[in-house]
Amino acid sequence: MTGYFSSPFARRKSVGVSVGGVIVGGEAPVVVQSMTNTDTADIDKTVAQVAALHRAGSEIVRITVDRDESAAAVPHIRDRLARLGINVPLVGDFHYIGHKLLADHPACAEALAKYRINPGNVGFKEKKDKQFADIVEMAIRHDKPVRIGVNWGSLDQDLLTRLMDENQANGSPLTASQVMHEAIVQSALISADLAEEIGLPRENIILSAKVSGVQDLIAVYTMLAARSNHALHLGLTEAGMGSKGIVASSAAMGILLQQGIGDTIRISLTPEPNGDRTREVQVSQELLQTMGFRQFVPIVAACPGCGRTTSTVFQELAQNIQDDLRKNMPVWREKYPGVEMLKVAVMGCIVNGPGESKHADIGISLPGTGETPTAPVFIDGKKAATLRGPAIAADFEKMVADYIEQRFGRGQAAAE
Repeated sequence: MTGYFSSPFARRKSVGVSVGGVIVGGEAPVVVQSMTNTDTADIDKTVAQVAALHRAGSEIVRITVDRDESAAAVPHIRDRLARLGINVPLVGDFHYIGHKLLADHPACAEALAKYRINPGNVGFKEKKDKQFADIVEMAIRHDKPVRIGVNWGSLDQDLLTRLMDENQANGSPLTASQVMHEAIVQSALISADLAEEIGLPRENIILSAKVSGVQDLIAVYTMLAARSNHALHLGLTEAGMGSKGIVASSAAMGILLQQGIGDTIRISLTPEPNGDRTREVQVSQELLQTMGFRQFVPIVAACPGCGRTTSTVFQELAQNIQDDLRKNMPVWREKYPGVEMLKVAVMGCIVNGPGESKHADIGISLPGTGETPTAPVFIDGKKAATLRGPAIAADFEKMVADYIEQRFGRGQAAAE
C-alpha cells in the first residue's frame, strides 16, 4: 500500500485533556466528535442518535442540556448507552442556566464527561463571573473537564465594546474584523485564566473559538494557538448544508491541521430534512484520513471517468465496495485489526488502471470503451488474476473479502 506523507509542520504542543478516557491534545491523535440534534429529554431518540453517531465513528458526542427535563434525562441516557455496550463520552452543552442545571441535577453533572460553556452567555453584567465560577467549581467537584467555547454570534459585548473603543483611540487602528478576532481570542484566554484561578487545572480545559467565515477561523485559531498551550477544539460554526458546508469546513480546518493546530474537530453540517446526522462524522473522518493524519476505513481509489469509460460498471463497483467497507467497519475493527490501512483501487480503463491497481493492496482495471472485455486484478503489486464475463464485479468483491480475511484475520495475525 502506498503510504501517506506526514505533515511538514510539527504538531503544536498542547496540554492533554482526558474526556471520559478519550485524550484530547498532548500526543494523542486528532479526535472526531459530533453533536445530537434530538430533544435530550426524549431519552429514546437521544440514545438512538448517540448510538448511531458512535457507531459511525464519533469518539465524543455532545448533547444539549437546556432545561430541567434535559438534565434529568442525562443519567438515564448514560445508563441506557452503557447497557448497549456504548461508553462514548457525553458532553453537556450549556447556555444561560448551566450553573443552575448542574447544581440542581448532580446526577447529570456526574454522568457527563465534559461541560461546554460559552463565556458570552454564561451570565451577564455582575452575574457573569459568579455564574461562570459556579460551573467551574462544579467541574472541580466532579473532576470534569470544561470546554470554554467562544462563538462570535454570542460574543461578550462588554469586551468587544471596550476593544472597539480602545482601537478608535489608537493612532493606527485595526480593522473591525481584526478587533473582532482579538475579542474572540481574549474572551477565550481571559475565561481560561479565570477558570485556573478558581482551581480548574489546565489539564481539564479545552478552548474553542468558532466563527462562520473560513478566513476568520484561520486567523482566530492561528492567534489562539500562538498565545496558549490549551488543547483546541476546531469547528466552523454555521457552515451550512451539503457541499457548501463540507467545502468550507474542510478548507478552514485543513489549513489549520496542516499547520499542526487542532486537537479535536467537529464538522457542523446542517442536515437536510430527515437527513442522516452521521454524515458529519464521516466527513470529519474523511478529512483527517485524506490529509494522512488518521486511518478510519479502507480507501477506495477510483478514476473520475472520461470518454473512455462510457460504462458505469466501475463507478457502481467502486461505490458498492466503499459502502460495504464502511458498513462493516464497526465489526471489522475488532475482527480484522489493521484493516483500516487497506487500499483498494477500482479503475475504469487501461490508461491508469493497471498502474494505480499495482499501487493498491488489491486493485482491478476494468475494460474501457472498445477494450478487450477482461479485467486484470493486482494483489500486493502483482497481477493475480484476470476476470471475464458478466460476474466481474461480484468476483472482484469476493476477492476483496478473501484478501481481507487472509491478510487481517486473527489466524493470520497469530501466524505472524
